[in-house]
Amino acid sequence: MQLLLIHSDYIEYEVKKSTPVAEKIEESFKKGRLEEALAAFIAVEKVDESNVEGAISKAVEEIKNVASQVKAENIMVYPYAHLSSDLSSPKVGVAVLKGIEEALSGEFTVKRAPFGWYKAFKISCKGHPLSELSRSIVPDEVASGSESSSCLASVKEEVVSEALKAESTAKSYWHVLTPDGILHDATTFDFSGHENLGKFVDYEISKKRAVEKAPPHVELMRRLEIADYEPGSDSGNMRYYPKGRLMKSLLENYVLEESAKVGAMEVETPLMYDMNHPTLKKYLDRFPARQYSIESDKRQLFLRFAACFGQFLMNHDMTISYKNLPLKMVEMTRYSFRKEQRGELVGLRRLRAFTMPDMHSLCADMENAISQFDEQYNMCISVLDKIGIKVDDFEVAIRFTRDFYNENKDFITNLAKTVDKPVLIEMWDTRFFYFVLKFEFNFVDALAKASALSTVQIDVENAERYDINYIDSNGNANKPVILHCSPSGAIERCIYGLLEKEAMRAEAGGVPILPLWLSPTQVRVIPIAEKHMDYALKVSGQLNCRVDIDDRDDTVGKKIREAGREWIPYVVVVGDSEVENGTINVTIRAESQPKSPVKVEMTSEELNARISSEVEGMPYKGLCLAKMLSQRPKFI
Repeated sequence: MQLLLIHSDYIEYEVKKSTPVAEKIEESFKKGRLEEALAAFIAVEKVDESNVEGAISKAVEEIKNVASQVKAENIMVYPYAHLSSDLSSPKVGVAVLKGIEEALSGEFTVKRAPFGWYKAFKISCKGHPLSELSRSIVPDEVASGSESSSCLASVKEEVVSEALKAESTAKSYWHVLTPDGILHDATTFDFSGHENLGKFVDYEISKKRAVEKAPPHVELMRRLEIADYEPGSDSGNMRYYPKGRLMKSLLENYVLEESAKVGAMEVETPLMYDMNHPTLKKYLDRFPARQYSIESDKRQLFLRFAACFGQFLMNHDMTISYKNLPLKMVEMTRYSFRKEQRGELVGLRRLRAFTMPDMHSLCADMENAISQFDEQYNMCISVLDKIGIKVDDFEVAIRFTRDFYNENKDFITNLAKTVDKPVLIEMWDTRFFYFVLKFEFNFVDALAKASALSTVQIDVENAERYDINYIDSNGNANKPVILHCSPSGAIERCIYGLLEKEAMRAEAGGVPILPLWLSPTQVRVIPIAEKHMDYALKVSGQLNCRVDIDDRDDTVGKKIREAGREWIPYVVVVGDSEVENGTINVTIRAESQPKSPVKVEMTSEELNARISSEVEGMPYKGLCLAKMLSQRPKFI
């Protein structure tokens, strides 16, 4: 392998034309730019084929070494065949470049230019003594069929559904629908007063999914000890600390409870399925998602990316009467798996393993399906509202075929009227997927990246594909219309949305806070001195909520500041006056401003009543950590 390493002010590229060996790429991969980057121009050679793993390892070691010397945090991996006349096969070349990209991604911000394309590029070399270096790498020899072959096997072309391919080529017509029923051209619409919608429209049309830097919630999820990256797993698979697990559990329980209220029966289905099952194989090609695939006992399996498979196979085996319709099933999939592209993975926004509440409704006909769609649209608004994400916090996208719109204009206009604001419309001349109508509620974060939360889709294919029937009043078998609904979207994305929302609140000069029912600690009691500890214990025992006590050997000021950094909703300070009067001094975070806390003297009973009214109807679980802060470990 030949390396040319250039420390640059910036490097940018744009693809011009494919060669016969060009790798398949998405639109977002056709341009790239990195500032303050170490550009690694790489030619993979024949000799590297003898030990692919070894070649990757040595290249990564050299690149890391130079990056350390020049203090570069960004790396551009750039295939550059001109450095050698003895090139490897294209398959090995792509394998090595992807391997280098993956190995570096844990420590650096990495972009990889596509292999096998003619590209224009610009680079500004810094010009210091270490800014231009070259390296020749010869991997150690290995026995035939060992590490090298296993590496190549691991980077074989991933399974990509026909729907995903169709999604990248589908001709979309973009509009903005206002509540008065008028369709406006999305590219010329005046977004004054709807700036967030403007950001969402730009994100959707440009399809720029790659993330240039970490959004604010990444620092918050770590500082608040909610979640973190797991270096021992695949990218996009996270670890959740006790506070994060508590929040997830409460959200999961809440969404399941709301689903039960509308008649959904909770079920559980397998995590993996046979890729060659005749029915599932057809469905895989109709769902726009990348799959994890594994082999077991000479069978090729895939990890589920939704609960559709299990529920539809169950529906196929059931005896269903028209009296049972609409028939609803729900599963909290811990986990669903989608092999999202590496450059798009960041924090809790886009994951490869996620918890998805997945509800399906069998409806007698399209009229019933549209009625249920409307009910579930409103249900989703209510679910997100209770979670803490309001209508003003998300943007609505409605996607459909032109024929469906022409037949249901009033119904679709009413969806915009319900949220009382303009919504994004994506229209297709031809149906590429299994649905004719879908909506998503999309949260737009501090970096103007959008993520779908709640969604409902009208599915007109899968009853036929899975041979799902119900018996009508005349005793005849009929195929139902199916609704796919996730009332909240992925549970992890709800936490992401809340953290991003509060980060933006703080940036605007407000005080960030989580909804009380989701706060890992709802009340913190701080005794002023050791002699007040008995009273602190008494108060904590009188409060019917998640309450802890800061018994550490620190100043009261420091304890109050730390409670603020943890976004504790109610901070109770007790000293001589409180002990004498039998009261508590409460700082109410939700009513406070920066450097202007709102403090109220009240009784424990009054605080109980206040908390009870705030969390009424929401799930509850006790503390997830030791009550005394001195007994808690630090996770980060």
